[in-house]
Amino acid sequence: MLSQASGYAISAMGHIAAAGGKPVLIKEIADAAAIPGPYLGKIINALAKRGLVNTQRGVGGGVTLARPATEICLKDVCISLDDPACKTFCMLGTAECSDARACPAHKFWTQHRTKLYSFLESTSVADIAAFESRRRWRAEVDAIATEGGPAPSPTA
Repeated sequence: MLSQASGYAISAMGHIAAAGGKPVLIKEIADAAAIPGPYLGKIINALAKRGLVNTQRGVGGGVTLARPATEICLKDVCISLDDPACKTFCMLGTAECSDARACPAHKFWTQHRTKLYSFLESTSVADIAAFESRRRWRAEVDAIATEGGPAPSPTA
């Protein structure tokens, strides 16, 4: 399982990517993703130091991705935040995991860690942006249906 910081960062980067290159204010991201603003600010700062996002203060400022969303994989985000899921520690927490020091959980954990890394490497921020866009569209449709108005188009 990923840390809360990594989960928040991935969600935030999905919102930033969905903006299509337009700078997004941290407050807007925090509100849209239900992330505490001050905590998100620290996460964005860490991502900026690692070169995953650009930040600009002042009028017209905000946060943008430093590279195209298709070129940022989730593993990049997790590594930039020093997520424990991307470390090679033993599942039992006793030392670094290795074949030379194989604990009873070694075979199980090695296989599952490999699957996790594969998923994190093959899933991009663009995939998260597409998911977030669909999720927001569904929420809009549900809200309009409750109010009795016309449904928005899926590209809205």
